[in-house]
Amino acid sequence: MSTPRLSDTSYAVLGLLDLFEPATPYQLKQIAQVSIFHFWSIPHTQLYTECARLAEAGLLDERREESGRRRRVYRLSAAGRRALREWRADPNTDLYELRDPGLLKLFCGADPASLAETQLERHERRLHSYEELLDQTDMSEGIRLSLESGIGHEREYVRFWSRLRERRSEKR
Repeated sequence: MSTPRLSDTSYAVLGLLDLFEPATPYQLKQIAQVSIFHFWSIPHTQLYTECARLAEAGLLDERREESGRRRRVYRLSAAGRRALREWRADPNTDLYELRDPGLLKLFCGADPASLAETQLERHERRLHSYEELLDQTDMSEGIRLSLESGIGHEREYVRFWSRLRERRSEKR
């Protein structure tokens, strides 16, 4: 069986299962909502299709529940662990794709000061939630470092939107 082309989403699924196996796609969605969705979005339906695709390729082992909803439960196979290990060992990555609706509105001519009010509040709230998560001691180094990066990004957004809000005060 040849290994299919693996996308970043494929590796996200493999990585989540490595940390939280066994899991159903629904459980992966719940886990992703409080972890990687802070910096990596995946359409929920894609988690289901990607798990099935990876299982068909031999990278995941699939077990079907015998009764009830007969959900599919996945674990990494030996081939999946090997693919994940090789991907982790490769230091090359693309730069991230920034998709910020607030910045898009700003670019397209929205009033910077009024937009700043809402954006500042949202980024302060997210920063606070990230800092609270960082206070939890039970996390891997990779999770902690990713969270520290998110905190740095949010601090920069707070600085940026605060500066735009202050411009409004100076113009009065």
